[in-house]
Order: sequence, then structure tokens, then C-alpha cells
Amino acid sequence: MSNELTEEYLLEFRNLQRELVLLQQSIQTEGRRLLVIFEGRDTAGKGGAIRRFAEHLNPRFLNVIALPKPTQEESGQWFFQRYLRHMPNPGEIVFFDRSWYNRAVVEPVMGFCTPQQHEMFMQQVPVVENMLIDDGIQIIKLWFSINREAQGQRIERRASDILYQWKLSTIDALAQEKWDDFTQYKERMFELTHSDKSPWIIVDGNDKGVARMEAIRYVLSQCDYQRKGELGVPLEPNSMIVSRYKNRDK
Repeated sequence: MSNELTEEYLLEFRNLQRELVLLQQSIQTEGRRLLVIFEGRDTAGKGGAIRRFAEHLNPRFLNVIALPKPTQEESGQWFFQRYLRHMPNPGEIVFFDRSWYNRAVVEPVMGFCTPQQHEMFMQQVPVVENMLIDDGIQIIKLWFSINREAQGQRIERRASDILYQWKLSTIDALAQEKWDDFTQYKERMFELTHSDKSPWIIVDGNDKGVARMEAIRYVLSQCDYQRKGELGVPLEPNSMIVSRYKNRDK
């Protein structure tokens, strides 16, 4: 039985969500800015994780950004422009459900950008992120990782269950076929955009319930806030589930 269904899991998860509320209250009071980027392979659980993060937070000080494909006007702008308008204001948290890193992996694999556009992005993104961090925005980058078998099962479920068919996309349909291409671009993204200042954090997403819990725990562990740890729930993530990027095979 999934850990997500146990009473013990639910109690601990609720306390982690309460800690998120304490974090948000502190960010609001102190006028800080937090940006959490959720990336990963298709069906890895990004959207579900974001819903659990945001479930009990004050929506007036939280924005969840999931941008559609660029408009014709946006396609003629500097690539980062449409993302930068969604940066957190003082006192706000912003979650990106996919982000500018589309251009690092999805776009080149699917042919949505030219090789020149891809290379320009890879050169510019560390500079852009460093500027945002220097300006006071805390950036946390999470990559939800799953194995090929788990992805195949989840895609099949989306196709067969009407409750999940709205999630199906062209990218989903090609995710298994282009698995190795995604891996190649993902690894290059990690190598060129991971740094001590802006690290990539890998979350093992094969068990969705565990992944959500440990992702929340990681974000809490990286933030200072008033009343931190007051609820007595452990805030250090399981290192078998959450780790900084090294050379991974997923």
C-alpha cells in the first residue's frame, strides 16, 4: 500500500504543510521573495507536488505559474521576458510548473527551438539566475525524476482513465520514444546550469507520496523562517529521495 494512504503519513504530511504556512507567513511579514521551479520528465508528478505545496497557503501571496506556448508577440521577444514578469514581489512565493528550462530539454527534443536558440539559452540562463539571486530572490530548482517503466505506466493511465485524459499532450505521446534524447539534453542542462549558488535538486518521484513529502521537507530545510520546527516534524529530507545533482542515470 502506498505510504500516501497511511495514517502516519497523513499526519506527518499535514504538519509539513503547517510548516509551509509558517514559512509563508514569515516571507510575507519580512517582505522576502521565494521562487521554486518544478521541472522533470512528463508524468513525474510536478503538478501533483505543486498542489500539495499550495493546498493550504494564502493564495493572495502565492502564484502558481504554468505558461502556455508563447504567443506570436512573445516569440519575438527576448526569451526570458515572459517569465521575468512573473517573478515574486516582496512577501510572495511563486511556483513555476515548468519554467524557462523548457528551452533546455523539451524544446530542443521536440524541435520547438533552433540549435542556436538552445545554445544562447544555455549561455544566458546562469547569468539571469545569478542576477535574480543577487537581487534577493531565493531560487530553489527541483527536478522530479522517474524511471522509464513508471513513466510508461503513468502515460497508459492517462490514456485509459477519463479523469486524467486532459493531461495528455503531444510530448507525453513521444516521451517514451524519445527517452534517450530527453536524457541527453537533461544531463547537459544539469552540467551547465548547476552551481553552488543555483543548484539542481533531484527528487526521486517513483513514489508520488514520498516525493511530495520529501520535496516539501527540502524546501523547508533551505529556508529560514519564524517558528521553524515548532511542530516537531523532521525537516531534513531523506537523502535517498532528495539529493543535489551529481552524475545521475535517470
